[in-house]
Amino acid sequence: MTQRLPSRRTVLKLGGAAAAAGLLPFPASLAQTGGRHGMSVFGELKYPPEFAAFDYVNQRAPKGGRMVYTAPSWAYNQNPQTFNTFNSFILKGDAPPRMELCFDTLMVRALDEPDAVYGLVAESVEKSDDENQYTFTIRPEARFHDEKPLTAEDVAFSLMTLKRDGHPLIRQTIEEMVEAIALDERRARVTFSGKQSRQLPMTIAGLPILSKDYYTRYDFTQSTLTPPVSSGPYRVGDYEVGRYIEYERVDNWWAKDLPVSRGHYNFDVLRLEFFRDRQVAFEAFKKGSMTFREEFTSKTWATEYNFPAVQDGRVKQREFPDGRPSGAQGWFFNTRREKFSDPRVRAAIGFAFDFEWSNKNLFYDLYTRTESFFENSTMKAEGEPGPEELALLEPFRESLPEAVFGSAIQAPISDGSGQDRNLLRKADSLFREAGLTREGGQLVLPTGEPLTIEFLSNSPSFERVVLPYINNLKRLGVAATFRLVDPSQYQARINEFDFDVVSRRYSLAPTLGESIRQFWGSKAAETPGSNNLAGISYRAIDALIEKAIFAETRDEMEIAARALDRCLRAGYYWVPHWYKPVHTVAMWDIFGMPPEPPRYDFPVETTWWFDEDKAAVAGKAG
Repeated sequence: MTQRLPSRRTVLKLGGAAAAAGLLPFPASLAQTGGRHGMSVFGELKYPPEFAAFDYVNQRAPKGGRMVYTAPSWAYNQNPQTFNTFNSFILKGDAPPRMELCFDTLMVRALDEPDAVYGLVAESVEKSDDENQYTFTIRPEARFHDEKPLTAEDVAFSLMTLKRDGHPLIRQTIEEMVEAIALDERRARVTFSGKQSRQLPMTIAGLPILSKDYYTRYDFTQSTLTPPVSSGPYRVGDYEVGRYIEYERVDNWWAKDLPVSRGHYNFDVLRLEFFRDRQVAFEAFKKGSMTFREEFTSKTWATEYNFPAVQDGRVKQREFPDGRPSGAQGWFFNTRREKFSDPRVRAAIGFAFDFEWSNKNLFYDLYTRTESFFENSTMKAEGEPGPEELALLEPFRESLPEAVFGSAIQAPISDGSGQDRNLLRKADSLFREAGLTREGGQLVLPTGEPLTIEFLSNSPSFERVVLPYINNLKRLGVAATFRLVDPSQYQARINEFDFDVVSRRYSLAPTLGESIRQFWGSKAAETPGSNNLAGISYRAIDALIEKAIFAETRDEMEIAARALDRCLRAGYYWVPHWYKPVHTVAMWDIFGMPPEPPRYDFPVETTWWFDEDKAAVAGKAG
């Protein structure tokens, strides 16, 4: 999510109040100051140039031990159930999650700030007066794992390679980057088109740095099971395709003593296990084969943590606050298919899902219904639109549903019976308004074809949630089915938009940028591999995306986001799911951790550590 750095006017407006609060504005012309140690979208930096470490880490955390876990099903835009390549930056193949731990970047996020980044490979950054050129100065000590220097030439090569051949999610996000060149061994200059967002320079600074030497010998565009030469805190260690991968800490990592690295990367080994079935993964955790588990199944959390290791205290259950926007989780309609082209049909299908019954009977009342694409954030639209939102919406009034200008669309609330007759009647009425007719017990589209829905999934655990929903749809005359496919087929069908309805969770950053075009933009709707699963293609939505991306202040961004949220919700592109503002975690009691996680992420792998004393008590020493 991303955009242009602040103008001189915006920076000056921060003035003395920002300085008094310890917030350092990014100067209007870095070229005049010799460069800065960090960047943020709206000009604020919490940490000064001489900072020792981020506040949310333990600088004296011991190194050692291992963490064994499995990636959650929604994480990292990668297949969490298998892998067949180590090239995680192209569309081809399924790479294992967390390969990014093997690669350094120019700068890294401070997870207690909305969007600030600080220098890793880049010791400083300068920008031109017109804000279209950024020059990164590379630390002379930067090295790849093969001991060859990491230079500006590698940086330029990486950015241009990703722009040309990278995954569509990367290519489309950075398309306003025109050029990256090496000025000399230590300075790389990145040029933008002038149409870039404020956040795009930060996005560029967070992209992986590839070895030019390595990729002149290996084809970047091909999937491969040869671990690449990289430069990050971890490297690929032991692995078995489709079963597990171990990331080994690099003892002599060149950046281990930098402020952005202190207190991080404490485990000697991070081992990811791959399972096709969630229950099998849970059994492995119970036996101690895995040591950390973030639980995403409410039934399991409420009823199944009663095994001996929990009872005797060797396994702990904890909840950690999640301050991030929870984003959007739901069943997304593929509106590229004619049967889902009418929003009344999509709305009617949504009326058949009884969340209140599901929450009580399936989820043990652990969840809250999601209503917004920006849930759990100040970007969520609520009530009637205010004057600022109306000013953005009015130019599109003729093309927008009238509902956009009323109270923000909310998910229906049922009587909790599991088959609320009132909601089913409303659904039936909407189907009829859309021109559907009933032939016997079957709903028929205006084309004469029966209305059928296939819920595509790669997880059998979701079936218990979908089946009651399917039963309600059948009462309405909709022929709905649940289709379970293997992970590779699932990912291929998602990439090619070959589905009716699919479940997905999107996690959004607190500062919006280019990547939201991938969720809701018209161009992404036709790009295989994009995150626009619903196929949203709407001029007003495109315009509001740009307003949010190019906002001059955070307030302006939030106003644009709320207007955008109203349009998305009024389009009924999804049947919203549920969320909880906490991380529910079970772990073998072998870990040390900082007192509080940072607000904007939950960096267990990178900031926790192995506690030998606890491990001895839990029977996990050594």
